[in-house]
Amino acid sequence: MPEIHNPNLSSQGPGGGPAGGSGGDMRGMLAFTLLALLVLFAFQYFKPKPPEPAQPMQRQSQAGQQTQPQQQGSATQSSQAAPPGVSGAPQPAIAATSETGTTIENEWFRITFSNRGGEVRHWILKRYYDSGGAKGGHLLDLVQPQAAAKFGYPLSLFTYDSGLTSQLNGALYQVSASGSRTSSGAYIAPGALTFRYAGNGVDVTKIFHFDSSYVVTAETRLTRNGEPVRALLSWPAGLGDMEEFDPSKKSPPSAWMSTKSQFVWSIDGRQDSQSAARVSNDNTSEAAYQYAAVSDLYFTAAFLPDAPARTSVVTLHNAIEVPSDPGNANSEKKPANLLGLAMGDTSGDTRVRIYAGPKAMETLASIHAIGNDGKPDGPSLEPLIQYGWLTIIAKPLYLSLRFLYEHGVPNWGWAIILVTTIFYLAMLPTRLMAMKSSLKMMRVQPQVDALKKKYAHLKINDPKRSEMNTEMMDLYKREGVNMYGSCLPMLPQIPLFFAYFRVLEYAVELRQAHWFWLTDLSAPDPTHILPGFIIVSMFLTQYMTPSPGMDPAQRRMMAFMMPVIFGFTLWQYASGLALYWAVGNIISLLMQVFINRSHIGKEMHALAVKRASKKLPPGQSKKGGPQKMVQARR
Repeated sequence: MPEIHNPNLSSQGPGGGPAGGSGGDMRGMLAFTLLALLVLFAFQYFKPKPPEPAQPMQRQSQAGQQTQPQQQGSATQSSQAAPPGVSGAPQPAIAATSETGTTIENEWFRITFSNRGGEVRHWILKRYYDSGGAKGGHLLDLVQPQAAAKFGYPLSLFTYDSGLTSQLNGALYQVSASGSRTSSGAYIAPGALTFRYAGNGVDVTKIFHFDSSYVVTAETRLTRNGEPVRALLSWPAGLGDMEEFDPSKKSPPSAWMSTKSQFVWSIDGRQDSQSAARVSNDNTSEAAYQYAAVSDLYFTAAFLPDAPARTSVVTLHNAIEVPSDPGNANSEKKPANLLGLAMGDTSGDTRVRIYAGPKAMETLASIHAIGNDGKPDGPSLEPLIQYGWLTIIAKPLYLSLRFLYEHGVPNWGWAIILVTTIFYLAMLPTRLMAMKSSLKMMRVQPQVDALKKKYAHLKINDPKRSEMNTEMMDLYKREGVNMYGSCLPMLPQIPLFFAYFRVLEYAVELRQAHWFWLTDLSAPDPTHILPGFIIVSMFLTQYMTPSPGMDPAQRRMMAFMMPVIFGFTLWQYASGLALYWAVGNIISLLMQVFINRSHIGKEMHALAVKRASKKLPPGQSKKGGPQKMVQARR
C-alpha cells in the first residue's frame, strides 16, 4: 500500500515525536494549545451568524419513473427562492428549480441520475438479480439504498471541505442530455449527460459519457471564485449485493457480502489489495494509480484515471450496525463494513473511466488501464478476480468449466461434476503409486521391526543408534523402498484442490446457477443433503481403505472424526463446492473398491492380517478370547 497522507494536513516539525519530548516542549505545547482554544472561542463569538439553510425539496421517487430533465440556458437566473428571513441572499446563477431524474441505458445496465448533486440513484444490472432470483426477485441494483442514504450516492463529489461537499451534493443541477430515447423517456447509449451548477462563487460541471459497454466515462471540473478546486469523484458506500443492510431481507450471516469487501488497486503494474478491516477512512494517497476499486466476491466498482501520474485516491470505510441474526431484529448488533473510494486529478480537472459490474473474467480482461503511451493498453482489470498464487492452476480450471458450459453442458452443476470426474481420474495414477509404495513398505516391515528390536536396548541418545538408521536406509535402498513414496504422489492434489476451491468461490457464473434442488450454487445447500452425503461417503471410503500398522482405536477415530469435520465445515459453504466434494467422494469410493479387488489390495489386506496376528498372544484376542482375523471390507 502506498504512503497514505492527507494533503490538507501539514507535517510535524522536528522534535514532535514522543522520543524528543522535554519539560520545555510540554510547557510550550500547553501554551500553544491554550492560545489556539482562545482564538477558536473568539472566532466563534465574533463571527457573523450564517443564514438559515433553505428547506430541502422533497425528493421524487426514482423507482421505475423518469422525469424529463429541464434544459435551461447557462446564463439565465434560477427562480430558486432565497432562504426565508434573509434579505438579499445571493441566488445561484445556474441551477434547476426542482428535482428531476434522468435514466440512460444500454444492453448491460440502466442508470438513473438525480439532478440533486448529479448523483446516481439506481445502477441496475440487466443480467443479474437480487437474492429472489429471476422468478421471484428484481434486477440487481448496485446502489445499496440504506448505505447510500447515510453515506452518499455513487458519482457524488468528495472535497476536503465538508461544507463545500454538502453544497455540491445537495445542489439542484441543470441537466442536458444527448442520445435517442425510448417510449418511457430513458436515453439510449451511446450518449452523454451534463450537469451544471453555479452559485455563491462555486461553479461545477459533471459530464458522463456512455457507450455500449459497462464502462462510463466521467469528467468533472470545479472552481471557487475562479480558482480550481480538487474535487474527487466517489463511490462512497459498498455495492448492491450487500442485502444484510436491508431490513426486509433475511439472508443468513454466511451470505453477508460485506465480510468479503476489499480495496484493490494497481500502481505501476503491481496489483495489491486490502481486506475491509485494514482499510482506513478518509485517507489520501497520491501515486501512479492505474486503477483502484472496491470489490466483493462477485461485483466491483473500479475507477481508471486518464492521467495515472496525477491521481489522488481517498479510501472510505464506514460501518452500519446490523442484527447478528437477520431473522431477529432484537438480536445483538454487529458492525458490517462499507467500503468506498474517491478518485481525482491533482490538477483539479478529473477524467476517469468507471466500471461497475460483475467480476466476469472475459469482461474484466477486455478493460485496460491507461498505459505509459497514454492509450488504454495498460494492465486489465482481470486481477480483480483474486486467485493469488494459484492463478496458474485456477484459471485453466475455470476456463475448462466455462468451455464445457458453453459447448454441450449448458448447466454449471453438470459442468462441475464432469470437470471433477476428469480431475479425479487424472489423479488415479498418483493414488496407485501411493498404494504401491505402501505395499513395498509393508513387505519390509518385518525386517524393520527386527532392526528396531536389535537396537531396542540402547538409549535414544546413544551414538550407536546411528548404526540402526544406517542399516535401515540400506534396507530401504536394497528393497527399492521410498519412505515418502506414499505421500509424494498425493502432493500435486493439494494445490489443485485449493485452486478448485478458489474457482468455485469466485465464479460469478455460479451465482444463482441451478442444479436440481439447488437454486444457487454459490449459496449453501438449503436442504443439507450434500453435507450429509459427504459425511456418509467419506466414512465409507475411510472404512474401506487399508491402514496397516495403525492402531485400531486410532483408525476408528479417524474414520468417524474426519468425515464429521469436513462435512460440517461444508455445511455453510457454497453448494457448488459441496457438489464438487460429494462427486469426488463417490469417485474415491469407487476407486478404493477397485484397488481393494486388485492384487495390490489383496496383498495389502493379507499382510495387514498377518501383522495384526503377530502382535497378539497365540490364539488370543485383545480381550483374552479366541483371536478373530478381521479384514477390511472390499
